[in-house]
Amino acid sequence: PERRIVRIDGAGASASSLAERIAIVWVTPAMDRLFTDSAGERRRFLDRLVLALEPSHAGEATRYEAAMRQRNRLLAADPPADPAWLDALEMQMAVHGAAITSARQRLVAELSTVIAATGNGPFARAQIGITGWGDVGDYAHRLAQARGGDAAAGRTREGPHRIDLVVEHAEKRQAAARCSTGEQKALLLGIVLAHADLVAEHRGFRPVLLLDEVAAHLDATRRAALMSRIAASGGQAWLTGTDAMLFADAPAASHRFLVKPGEISPD
Repeated sequence: PERRIVRIDGAGASASSLAERIAIVWVTPAMDRLFTDSAGERRRFLDRLVLALEPSHAGEATRYEAAMRQRNRLLAADPPADPAWLDALEMQMAVHGAAITSARQRLVAELSTVIAATGNGPFARAQIGITGWGDVGDYAHRLAQARGGDAAAGRTREGPHRIDLVVEHAEKRQAAARCSTGEQKALLLGIVLAHADLVAEHRGFRPVLLLDEVAAHLDATRRAALMSRIAASGGQAWLTGTDAMLFADAPAASHRFLVKPGEISPD
């Protein structure tokens, strides 16, 4: 009950094996605060976008985080840990950190191109970038030099775990965090829909879109545009909401379901 179980063709498999066969991207009500929330939330969102394009990204991130946690524990140890052990961990962080950073930079560059080609339309056009850390050169050496300060701080102060995703409203030249709630939702949807096109271009199939309570936050024009774009793009999309009227513009071929406690039935 406490473990996720993945099966492919009936056989047990890893989550990374699943990611090699299917890409999933989602938007939930909690993400309404994405642009005003902590950098960590935006970083996780960015990594989900990267993972849909490059399934190996999850492994790189896991190995980097494991090495960093182990280094932090060793820096806090008394007596001090063997420097050679720290050297090995810092080299691992440098190797995996470089791979993580390169994958994020590729995603941002390619997604920016797709967003620009999409035009304005009913969804606000985003301008995206990465800030906070990007200097992978001599990272292992810099980590070694920073051991004293990191030990005092109780954490690793520099690395790919410190970056932030920067999003601006392209037409207004305004930070997404300063835009209205509706504009922020439109920016987020524009990014996710452009990303779906990018995944289709790179991997030959579209990601599954999970859009939870999205229609309720859009005006009638944007709702109709969202339904039209999903229908034209193909692929599989799941949209949820508490008001059936929000899906009045859904394509005729859509399947509708009524969800009640413990029961799902065709509507």
